[in-house]
Amino acid sequence: MKDLPKQIFSIILTLLSVYVAACDACKLQQPEVTREWTHGTGPESDWDWFIVGIVILITILAFYYSVKYLIRPGEKNKHHIKYSVFSDEN
Repeated sequence: MKDLPKQIFSIILTLLSVYVAACDACKLQQPEVTREWTHGTGPESDWDWFIVGIVILITILAFYYSVKYLIRPGEKNKHHIKYSVFSDEN
């Protein structure tokens, strides 16, 4: 019973590794950068790479700011609504 979490983790990891790997037919259609990772056809033009780059940038920025404001929100105003929840007054 102690090894059950390890077994579940191993099964999930195995399933994900099979799902993530691209099949042989898709490997032939992909450029070298994404050959092992994705299924389907590769980018059709340079605009596709531009769009992917913008999406990656937005994702990184959103992750950065979500972690930043989760760790240190920086709200100092004593009349902020969160202080009405924390106060003992009704």
